[in-house]
Amino acid sequence: MSNSIWMALGLVLIVEGLGPLLAPNGWRAMVAQLSEQSDNHLRRMGGCLVVAGVVIAYVFA
Repeated sequence: MSNSIWMALGLVLIVEGLGPLLAPNGWRAMVAQLSEQSDNHLRRMGGCLVVAGVVIAYVFA
């Protein structure tokens, strides 16, 4: 893997870790709410996140 892939992975881990580090109770409540969502809703949210990520990567690449 190239250095930029490792850098991107590291940044994702930093961003993902900020929630439980700074607000563990709020993060736990958010995860509990997400677990109650339907599969279709979660798929739609995941698809939107993927599209947003691709657009950001395209713009800044």
